[in-house]
Parts: sequence; C-alpha cells; structure tokens
Amino acid sequence: MTFESATTGKDMAGYIDHTLLKAEATRDEILRVCDEAATWGFHAVCVSGRWVSLAAERLFGTGVKVAGVMGFPLGADATRVKTAGAREAIEAGADEIDMVADLAAIIEADANYLLHQFRAVLKECRSMRPPALLKVIIESAALTREQKVFACQIAQQTGVDFIKTSTGLHPAGGATVEDVRLIKETAPGCKVKASGGIKTAQQALAMLEAGADRIGTSAALQIMNELEAMRK
Repeated sequence: MTFESATTGKDMAGYIDHTLLKAEATRDEILRVCDEAATWGFHAVCVSGRWVSLAAERLFGTGVKVAGVMGFPLGADATRVKTAGAREAIEAGADEIDMVADLAAIIEADANYLLHQFRAVLKECRSMRPPALLKVIIESAALTREQKVFACQIAQQTGVDFIKTSTGLHPAGGATVEDVRLIKETAPGCKVKASGGIKTAQQALAMLEAGADRIGTSAALQIMNELEAMRK
C-alpha cells in the first residue's frame, strides 16, 4: 500500500472500520453509521456489544463486517468475562472482536496471564462458524517501548489476527506512526489496526504508509470527503 494508491476514496474505504463507541450512542445513530458504511463500502462497523445484533441485521448482505468491542475501554475484565462476551457478540452477529488487553499484565510483564487470556478468547473466536477475527488493543500510547514490544511478542506468539494501537479513549493518546511501525516490526505475523485520534485523510494515509492494515476512526466521513477533495 503506497501513499499514492490510497488517495482514492474507493481504495481507502476498504481499510476503514467506521466506529461509534460513545456511551450515549442511540439506536438511530448506530443505524446511520451502518448505512454510511454500506454506502461508502467501509470494511467494518465497530460498535459496543449492546448494538452488535442491530448492526448485523442492518448490514446483512452488504459485505460490511461487524466488529464488537470487548473489555472496553479498560481491559480489566476477567478472562472468563471476556471469553463469554466474545461468544455472545459473535452469536449476535459479530465477524470480528476488538478486545482490550489487560494493561496491568502488560506493565507487569505477566506473560502467563496475558497468554492465557489471549488464547482463551482466540479459541472462542476460532470455535465459531465461520471463525471470527481477533484484534487485541494494547493502548500503545500508555506504554513504554519495552512494554509495547512485550505485548506484541505475546500477541504474535498467541496468533491473534490484529494488534490494535488504541481504544481512542485513553488520556495518553491514540495511534502514532512510530507505534504502527514498531508493531509491524515486532510482530510481523500480525496485522495492525491504527486507531485513536485519526481524524484527517493525511493522518490515515500516514498510518497506511507506516504499515497499518486497517484504520479505526469515528471521522470516516471527514476522511473520505477530504480524499475526494484531494482528487479534484
């Protein structure tokens, strides 16, 4: 993926997870986001578990995936809670699970805890038919370089599908080009989802250029409109 090849809306749309995770999101807002995703051809809609079934029903037959968040936004839920939540979300229609990693385990370098949790949720995702993708959110802006590398190594060892930079809600910040590059280098077996604070087309393009495979953003329409303007 090059900067130039991503400058058309059609190209960019397939990389975007159109996201609505605010606590006060309403049914009508979720439906609007789903319709926008179908119109633009975004890769997925990312919503809270409360709205997975509604999004799946609305998007049926459109080709747009549904991603449900798990352990959001703190990541501190017990493994059995995350596992049960993933199962419920997938049964409700989620194609992908975006799970916040246990940040305490990352900071304390507790490999056993983190491996157990990742494996348990991944096993649940893989047991479904069809299997669901698992994205693990490491909240990269809140971690030291050493902690990021540790989390990425555990994620790759487990075999999760994606490492995602951020929830977008942590006060430390969101995705950076440097973190995308670091994740890509440290865990080449995993794809990278850049998420958190990506509001402009230039930011999104920079993340793709750095190696991101997916962009999570609540500003998808703004990004698409900017790209369209760039083409004129």
